[in-house]
Amino acid sequence: MRVLAFLDGTLSDPDAPWIRVDDLGLMRGDGIFETVLVADGKPRELRPHLDRLARSASMLDLPEPDDEAWQRVTRQVIDNWTGDREFALKLVYTRGIESAPDAGPTAFAMGLTIDEKILRARRDGVAVVTLDRGIDPGLAERAPWLLLGAKSLSYGVNMAAGREAARRGAGDVIFTATDGSVLEGPTSNVIIARGHTLYTPPATIGILPGTTQAAVFRGAERLGWSTRIEPLSAADLRDNDGLFLASSVRKLTRVHTLDGEQLPDSSAVHAELAKAYEDVYS
Repeated sequence: MRVLAFLDGTLSDPDAPWIRVDDLGLMRGDGIFETVLVADGKPRELRPHLDRLARSASMLDLPEPDDEAWQRVTRQVIDNWTGDREFALKLVYTRGIESAPDAGPTAFAMGLTIDEKILRARRDGVAVVTLDRGIDPGLAERAPWLLLGAKSLSYGVNMAAGREAARRGAGDVIFTATDGSVLEGPTSNVIIARGHTLYTPPATIGILPGTTQAAVFRGAERLGWSTRIEPLSAADLRDNDGLFLASSVRKLTRVHTLDGEQLPDSSAVHAELAKAYEDVYS
């Protein structure tokens, strides 16, 4: 099932051809997006998602998003959803039509059924490979025009990384920097558990600040866990009590295999943290 609504409140047929071929989001990937998990009619972390949308828009010199309009269209899609109790809500904002710049940005929200392979990974865990992203941790600050840390529609590298993972018999990726430090997944943040402390890399190295990662940390802190945001090395991916990927639709997913090597069983740690995450919303 899919539900499509444009920012002006128009509900539209998602199977109809609405996007022009000269839209810059299509032609050049010149735009941004967010994906929000909706559970039982409630969007999770909507405020952080909209804040991140505005931050990405600023990085790309796009017009400031109309926050109230995005909130309205989000509710409109949710109110018209009749499918599963959980679904993915995608917010898309492009620079608009190349030949008609005065027309303004293209903006819409679409509700989508969550892919079965994501649901399976939530339940069973996932095999991951590490891939070199070809950047160093200081590049984001030195070269802001590279848009590291923006949630851009330019996902060619991320999609290619996913295909490379599949060729290696894995289901997902953790990117590393040229110095071997840990960055993020193509569509996720990395979390490791060691003792009763959770760790994740800082956004200042050019990765997205994670909305779900932050919620997992809040849930863990309620249980008495400590949380730390600090650089991680590739060695940390094995030296821990649990390695996880966090994103809106995957929630907290356990990594059971890394670069072909099976990791120690972290299912008990995962169960505790996954429940802590859900309890944030209860």
